[in-house]
Parts: sequence; C-alpha cells; structure tokens
Amino acid sequence: MLRVIGVESPDGLFSDIPESIRLKGTLDLPRAISEMELSMHMDEIGFRNKSFVPFIGGGAYRHYIPAVVDQLSSRSEFYTSYTPYQAEVSQGTLVAIFEYQTMIARLTGMDISNASMYDGATALAESVFMSMRANGKKKVLVSAAVHPHYREVLKTYLWASDGIYHEVPYTRGVTDIDALRENIDGDVGSVVVQNPNFFGSIEDIAAMATLMHERGTHCIVCVTEPVSLGILKSPGSLGADIVCGEGQAFGNPTGFGGPLLGFLGARNEFMRRMPGRLVGKTVDAQGTEAYVLTLQAREQHIRRDRATSNICTNQGLCALRAVIYLALLGPRLRDLARLNHELASYLRNGLIGIGFQPLFSAPYFNEFTVRHERAEDIHAAMKVKGYYSGIMMEQYYPELKGGLLICATEMNTKEQMDAMLTGIKEVL
Repeated sequence: MLRVIGVESPDGLFSDIPESIRLKGTLDLPRAISEMELSMHMDEIGFRNKSFVPFIGGGAYRHYIPAVVDQLSSRSEFYTSYTPYQAEVSQGTLVAIFEYQTMIARLTGMDISNASMYDGATALAESVFMSMRANGKKKVLVSAAVHPHYREVLKTYLWASDGIYHEVPYTRGVTDIDALRENIDGDVGSVVVQNPNFFGSIEDIAAMATLMHERGTHCIVCVTEPVSLGILKSPGSLGADIVCGEGQAFGNPTGFGGPLLGFLGARNEFMRRMPGRLVGKTVDAQGTEAYVLTLQAREQHIRRDRATSNICTNQGLCALRAVIYLALLGPRLRDLARLNHELASYLRNGLIGIGFQPLFSAPYFNEFTVRHERAEDIHAAMKVKGYYSGIMMEQYYPELKGGLLICATEMNTKEQMDAMLTGIKEVL
C-alpha cells in the first residue's frame, strides 16, 4: 500500500503533522483486561457518582420526559435513519420534520422554520448571518443580557466573516433600551435580545422591536428556555423578524451539556436565506399526500459558493423527541409553564425570607437572580449537602459578585425546596 501511494514508511503518512506535536513513544495505558473485568471496573467508577438536587438552568433545563418519548424515538425506523435525501423512502422522517417545523413556527409566531440546528448558540449566529445576507449590513448590536456562551460563539462567527459586534448594556436586569436607541445607526443590520434573558428577566420585546423597525434593523429574539413560550406571547406577535434558540427542554435530557437542539424560525422574506433545509407537503402523481425537501440551501445540494451554511444535519433524533414531547403536551404546555413559574416564585420568596436580596425587580419565568454576601460559602456548603444551588454570576458578570442564578422546574418538588432552604439557614 505504501509503495502504491509513494510513501516510504508509515511515518510518511503523518508528514503534514508538525514534528513538535507528534506523539513520541507509546501511550501510557494500563494492562489489557477482560470484558468482565472492564464492566466491573466501570461499575466501580459509577458508584462514586454523587446525586445532586439541581436548581440550575442557564441554557439547559431539566424537565420531565414521558417514557413514550424514549420508546418511540428509539424505534429502529427513526433511530437508524439518515438524512432524507430520497423522499420516496423517507416519508416517515419527513413527516416528523414537517411537524417539527409546524410546531416551532406556531410557538415562535414565525411564518417558517427550518429542520433544526446544532444548538441554540449556532442558531443565533446563523440568524445574524441571515440578516446580514438580507440587508448587506455587517454590524450587529447584542444585548449584554444574552447568554454569555452564545455571545462568545457569535463573536467567533463574526470575527471569521469580518462582521462587527457591538454590545448593548443592561440595566435593572433587562436590556437598556435608551442605550439601544443611542447605538442603532445606519450601519446596524440587526439587534439581538434574549427572552427570558440570561438573568431570567422578561424583556419588553414589543417596545424594542418597534424601535428597531423604525431604524430599519432586524429584530432577532433568542429563546433558551422554550417552555416559556407556553405562557409568554410569541416573539413573532411582538414584532420579531427572526426567532432562534435552544429546544433541548422539549423532550431531551440535559445530558452533561448535550446533545442540544437549535431551532430557527423567520418571516417569509428570509426563506431563501435560511440555512439547512425546509420540508414541504405536496401530492404525488397519484394525488396522494407526500412530503419532500422543498428548499435545500446546503453545500451538499447546491454549489458551495451559493450555500447559506454548512449546517449538515437536521439533528433528527433530537427534533423527533421534541415533536413527540410537544404532541403529548399539546395545550397543556401552558399548564406546565405556569407550574414552572409558580415553583420558581415559591423558591424565590423563600430565599428572600431567609436573607437573600433580589438582584432585579423585572418579571421572570422559572429562573431568577438573587444576591447574598456569603453566596460563595452557601454555594459550596450546599454542594456538600447534595444541592446545586444555581450558577455563580460573578464568573460571567464581575459586577454581580454574590449573585446566584437559580432555576426551578416541575422536577423540583416543594419538599426539595424546603429542604434546601433549611440547609441554607443552617449554613447562615
């Protein structure tokens, strides 16, 4: 084989790898063991895991997943299928994606939705690129209340494409609309806000969208906790042009940070600038209802220079799980959202009652920020007691020292909240 390809030795296969970073010698691996020994070893490691009661969100949310979601999404017809290139043999997958698009469009108030994205952060970056392609403007204003990780991903995308990133400050837990007004100039193509934002606060999307449209910019709304769409007005009804975000909360486990499920919806004017593909419904030659890939703006389907993105998967299983989850909940998504808010309110009031101070007074959904001068000690002590009491805000916002971002969902019982409050009082 080496002779045929013109290489003298196996080392020649790696000539493109700099010598300074190549492995020298052999890997330091333990002795080989049998399958039975390996299984016992892995069990031993697993038993060391400590169970925590989490009160943490920040972009990934622990919601109850009905057993039927696992059961149906694990069927081989879905589990082994690949991207539906051939419509005639992919009707089941295409139907599921079509239903997913329909549900996302209805929840967000958008005209269209694509067949999903990698995650919420890349969906946001692709949304900004859609806007840039539509109006030719490379400057984007981003609220400082948008998820810090999302902002970092967007900065990387813009850096690689000569885009201009400008951050708008927050005030009292929401985007500073006066600062937004001052910064929207003729070079700004889009403005990005998150709702509920990273602090858990609910933004005045309608007021900001009106301002953006008066200045001729696109309004992009990011949603990282989609269960909130069960109780809040859709971003589309408030004036958003593009809505993106993270769909993990719909039937997908938190899974130590993945897999995630980005969604992206927009008004009709963005249809041919949307990354990925759109599934449509039609009829075949016999007049039977059929589903097809209607628009495929991917580099696998069209000339690379005309492709809108290299997003090359529909996150099929994650989108399928979201479809099953939403089909099960139906109109009860509103009840679930209301329950989440009530639980968060109960916990927030309990924390305030034992000495915490609310950081902001803005309305919230199932996530909120509070402060305590001993927050770091409390956070560490509660981990020892088996509770993960939120996210320390100082790591993302140094000015919020002592702040905690705390979340409660239907997976957090009143008994668990009472127990955590008792534990905190013991620390204090």
